[in-house]
Amino acid sequence: MQYLGKLPNIFLAILSGLLLAASWIYPFTFLIFIAWIPLLIAEQKISESLSAKRKSLKITGLSYLTFFIWNILTTWWIYYASFGGLCLAVVTNSLLMSIVFTTYFNIKKRINNPDSYRSWGIWLLIPMWLGFEYGHTLWDLSWTWLTLGNVFAFAPDVVQWYELTGTSGGSLWILIINILFLKIINQKLKLLGIIFIPIIFSFIIKTYRSSNPRTPNSKFQTVIVQPNVDPYNEKFNLEPKVQLQNFCNQIKGKLNQETDYLVMPETFLTEYVRENELENSFSIKFLRDSILLKYPNLTIITGASTMYIFKEGEKLTSTADKFSDADIYYDSYNTAIQINKGGIKLYHKSKLVPGVERMPFPALFKPLEKLAINLGGTMGSLGLQDERTVFFSKNNSVGIAPVICYESVYPDYVGQYIRNGANIIFIITNDGWWDDTPGYKHHLAYARLRAIETRCQIARCANTGISCFIDELGNIEQATKWWEQAVIQKDLNVSKGKTFFVRCGDVISYASVTIALLFLVYGQFLRFRKR
Repeated sequence: MQYLGKLPNIFLAILSGLLLAASWIYPFTFLIFIAWIPLLIAEQKISESLSAKRKSLKITGLSYLTFFIWNILTTWWIYYASFGGLCLAVVTNSLLMSIVFTTYFNIKKRINNPDSYRSWGIWLLIPMWLGFEYGHTLWDLSWTWLTLGNVFAFAPDVVQWYELTGTSGGSLWILIINILFLKIINQKLKLLGIIFIPIIFSFIIKTYRSSNPRTPNSKFQTVIVQPNVDPYNEKFNLEPKVQLQNFCNQIKGKLNQETDYLVMPETFLTEYVRENELENSFSIKFLRDSILLKYPNLTIITGASTMYIFKEGEKLTSTADKFSDADIYYDSYNTAIQINKGGIKLYHKSKLVPGVERMPFPALFKPLEKLAINLGGTMGSLGLQDERTVFFSKNNSVGIAPVICYESVYPDYVGQYIRNGANIIFIITNDGWWDDTPGYKHHLAYARLRAIETRCQIARCANTGISCFIDELGNIEQATKWWEQAVIQKDLNVSKGKTFFVRCGDVISYASVTIALLFLVYGQFLRFRKR
């Protein structure tokens, strides 16, 4: 630690960024427990310096450098989908992180004595950062790929206790260990205890759940289809009829009268389905006539690009667009559709990728929405819905959470499906936009955390990428390969009961937001009192 303290601050900032980025590469996950230390040492040096001027500006610059390196080295693969999306994600996310870190520095400076690392002010970093991570899930610029607790998606065996805390528990653990390394580095036994107690607890939970599995109420035979259609050169260029016929050829011999669910990926139906006229949709008629007539007990869940045509006089949403050749308005959606003999149900994807599926704050930046690129067959800002829709079976024996792509990165968001009655999770996605890069592998790994938090089994269906099944412990089964057609099948168990995280929500984040807001107010009070 003394050696690190002699290094230039800019070097320390770079070192923290590299360690944070390396943590997202398995098997270097556990570097996350020391990744913050160089940046915290640089912050300490500036804080305690008697000659340093413009301290806040220096902290902002150094922390931005750290977070920019972390963001660009970990999420560079966004470039394959959109260079603009990459710039928006990396530049904006790094800036937001550095603002949070600078705010923490300023509040700590006001409440601490100069010898800051022998006082309690450093612990303010925890509620400030966790409050930021949670707040970052709630607005239009949300990009939570680098939530600290997500890093354990690559080592899920050590965080089985996420069923109690959710991912924010991992973020809390990481920050505590980094701070303790600074404060009690000479008390190594205590430090090792803090590190290993959660790991031991995790293995106890896993051993107990493995030897005492919850008795399933019933099983549902589920077939996942990975069509492997090139999203850039084929998917939205081929005629819908051609793709549907190719799909029927792919599943030939894979279904039987015992099959309960057939799952297709995000935006599988490329016909622009009009929600006002669902029964007239060619694609829906095709699926009914070619599949459901032969297998009447089957339920099909698929992704689709849909639109809703506003009636005359109906209130328009902030994302409504106008047809170029008529005075008629419509909303576009990235939609999950359930089709069976009981009818048709819809759910609209509501966690949309900023700058890709949605221009942030569309009510304010409506003229710029056409800059949002075409991912999923739609242009401009997509519409969304407020509630999480659950697809219930006819007798309500099973509730499916239709999680669409990016939504699977949000713990509390997925938990809302379960609170609304879902007991199996279907993730439908199209990961081919990112090419063969770490992006689709990260996306898959994050789904393992959702299984642990909810203790629900997951069927993950990708256009290409990795389709698979995930059990309640986060174990991946029957994973498909990248860039190949595949059909996999498994009986999914439905169990009753909800985890503490599902029942109570993200308690750690709620508490962190409250504490952070109180200290923001207190920091302003101290600032004006000094003046």
